[in-house]
Amino acid sequence: MLKTPKQQGFFFPAEWHPHRATWLSFPQSSDSWDYGERLERIYPSYMAFVKAIAESEKVCINATNQQQKELIIQLLEKYEIDQNQVEIPVHATNDSWCRDHGPAFLINPTTKERMIVEWGYNAWGGKYPPYDDDDRIPIKIAEYLGLPYVAPGIIMEGGSVEFNGKGTVLTSKSCLLNPNRNPHLNQSQIEQYLFDYYGVDQVLWVTDGIVGDDTDGHIDDTTRFVNEDTVLTVIEHNATDDNYHPLQENLKDLTKMRLLNGKPLNIIELPMPDAVHDSGIRLPASYANFLITNGAVIVPTYRCDKDDVALEIIQRCFPDRKMIGIDATEIIWGLGSFHCLSQQEPLV
Repeated sequence: MLKTPKQQGFFFPAEWHPHRATWLSFPQSSDSWDYGERLERIYPSYMAFVKAIAESEKVCINATNQQQKELIIQLLEKYEIDQNQVEIPVHATNDSWCRDHGPAFLINPTTKERMIVEWGYNAWGGKYPPYDDDDRIPIKIAEYLGLPYVAPGIIMEGGSVEFNGKGTVLTSKSCLLNPNRNPHLNQSQIEQYLFDYYGVDQVLWVTDGIVGDDTDGHIDDTTRFVNEDTVLTVIEHNATDDNYHPLQENLKDLTKMRLLNGKPLNIIELPMPDAVHDSGIRLPASYANFLITNGAVIVPTYRCDKDDVALEIIQRCFPDRKMIGIDATEIIWGLGSFHCLSQQEPLV
């Protein structure tokens, strides 16, 4: 029987571990952006995001075809982004959410090797077909980088899991236990896959996600590790808001948790932004959907008074990194933000 990645010494590192690059899949006409001029309206914020990543690491952008690659090059020039910091492989995609359809990179510090986990992808329970090109992206990136890959054969999305790099993964019951993902698996069986293929020793579960999140409650919209024993978790202070009770429930879950060393989590509360509505739809706006890069933390902002409060709280958690707030009001129309759009490729 072949050894699992964990048995071989591989694990998924925390996001603050040094990166070689961050991977993106360039937005295109899709379920996320088919609404008048929506696609072009996100370019200013999207390219500001690319520029912010490129300040401290490479950016790899999956272009779905040669025509899109040429568009990306034009936009890099328009927004004065260093093209030496950007790689644009032509890899066909269906949508832009690379956190979920992109590869999970594992490292082995002892052998200095890397490996990709090619989890299955079904667009959050089959909500947005077609998704076959997205499902193939991990293998294409493995081939592009010359890395080995392993395919566990179950559905798993990068936004549904959050790591402290010391053996613990946080996730949500509303997503990973949803029958639209892996109905043939129970909780303990799913945990075994997390142990075997992410190289962790402990799975901690919160209950739910935020209103408007079509992923059924991804953890990267609610609770994020900022070091091995500290989490930022979003809280809604308005008791009449639909997010109030689910986020209070998650907070209760977090206070009961103990890490592998027996210590409780150090919990820092992060406010939710004012509710963002567009075309009568409540959108899943959250400050927790930030991306940690080698030199910065890139935080979505939403044109409200709480933006500065959130940036200050996150800055205190990352004193050695630059804090970059970018307006995500147009991007959140696609029901995700900067963390959802990206997947880090670690160094080993």
